[in-house]
Amino acid sequence: MHGQFSIKSDVFSFEVLLLEIISGQKNNCVQQGENIEGLLSFAWKNWKDGTAENLVDPCLRSCSGTIRDMVRCIHIGLLCVQENPTERPTMASVVLMLNNSFSVTLAAPAEPAFYMGFEYKSSSKGSIQIQSDNPSRNDASISSLYQR
Repeated sequence: MHGQFSIKSDVFSFEVLLLEIISGQKNNCVQQGENIEGLLSFAWKNWKDGTAENLVDPCLRSCSGTIRDMVRCIHIGLLCVQENPTERPTMASVVLMLNNSFSVTLAAPAEPAFYMGFEYKSSSKGSIQIQSDNPSRNDASISSLYQR
């Protein structure tokens, strides 16, 4: 976002809040067994795998509404947190999508902003390991500076 706020920033924030409500998890940390990752990464990974219902808080599964409605909210949420702000819908469009359940066809979401593609694995010894979808290579060189 480069320090700039816009209407699309509000859409992003609103949908992160919606994803937090649906999942019952905080944005910065979703724990599934021994795995810990960010909410957007968890939501995107499940969306790509076709298992978006895994994001729904177990408490909400027994409440009114259907999993289908909640998966639609997740879909709308992922549209609003896309990397490119110009691809995010306006707040008016979000309200329309939420109110007109299935009469509005939704586009396929693109990868969300801040998708890290890694998760933390905690071990029984208390240590944490990072597991990455696409590990980076360390191509940096280190120079030591000496005074003349």
